[in-house]
Amino acid sequence: MIQRKLLKVIKNELFKGKAILIYGPRQVGKTTLLEMIANELNQKIKLFDCDEPDVRKDLTDTTSAKLKHLIGDSKVIMIDEAQRIKNIGITLKLIQDKIKDVQVIVTGSSALELSNKINEPLTGRKFEFLLLPISTAEMIRHTDYEQEKRLLEARLLYGMYPDVLSQPGNERKILGNLAGSYLYKDIFTFQDVRKPEIIENLLEALALQIGSEVSYHELGNNLGIDQLTVRRYIDLLEKTFVVFRLRAFRRNIRNEIKKSRKIYFYDNGTRNALLSNFSPVKLRVDKGALWENFLVSERKKWLNNNTFDTKCFFWRTTQQQEIDYIEDRDGVINAYEFKWGEKNHLKFPLTFTKAYPDAKTSLIIPANYLDFIGI
Repeated sequence: MIQRKLLKVIKNELFKGKAILIYGPRQVGKTTLLEMIANELNQKIKLFDCDEPDVRKDLTDTTSAKLKHLIGDSKVIMIDEAQRIKNIGITLKLIQDKIKDVQVIVTGSSALELSNKINEPLTGRKFEFLLLPISTAEMIRHTDYEQEKRLLEARLLYGMYPDVLSQPGNERKILGNLAGSYLYKDIFTFQDVRKPEIIENLLEALALQIGSEVSYHELGNNLGIDQLTVRRYIDLLEKTFVVFRLRAFRRNIRNEIKKSRKIYFYDNGTRNALLSNFSPVKLRVDKGALWENFLVSERKKWLNNNTFDTKCFFWRTTQQQEIDYIEDRDGVINAYEFKWGEKNHLKFPLTFTKAYPDAKTSLIIPANYLDFIGI
């Protein structure tokens, strides 16, 4: 079993009077993480699996007296797939307020209804964590450094979902099932989406624009919908942890682009499945986009798993000078360019280096990528 970095992080926050909320995409191992936590604790644990109809009934519109009966003398309460419980936030608030010395741990596959139902009732009563697909750092701890380097091209093609990593040879079937609306079906469950096929067409369009600036206006024209609908659907896809956005970095220069954005997938494999393209890297015209999406998503995992408070951007000017990726952490700026080819050096735009003379600049290539993603 691959040990998750968040296991230690979450353990350090237990029994501090706060509920633990674990969000994340479907099939990334949230239930498995609950099992890992349970194995680490010498406490009586009660698990509520909200896929079970009787469990949903017990936890819906309940009372503190009934909850005390259900929990008994357990010291840890685990609620899996909690977004399936109506008004789950009120139920959790009752546990927090009325049943003392009990640690509540909750998982949810989507931030949509779960966050809406939880945020207000649990204000000041929760710690939140995001569980993403397996990271390269986690895989290296599970196997070894050299093996992961040898499998780099497979990672670019098939990504890092647990089932993909544990079932070599079945990657395409697994990813096909994930990309076939399963990964984002919470959108259709919880939101008013009148034309589901638009979501699929939008995802294909975004998959083709990795590494490029995304225009809501252009996407709307191509899909036959207005900009507001494009914006809303992308927001929904972000809340279901299918994609995430980078904003443009702007601080000192008049001609820096301000309002643009780039969109990445949390996992290369689901991106390639949407396009039905698993051709070898050497034969692909989009190898640069694959490399960029892989690095940005792996860096996001590393920042998330280590709970680093970091602002992430890209940089571009109206004269088309650009830098792939920028981080601002505590006022320290790091700028990165990503190249699949084994280049030894790269000149960063003089406009950028003059405007931000203290920024650190780095070129990330296959020879040094493991340093960038926290190894």
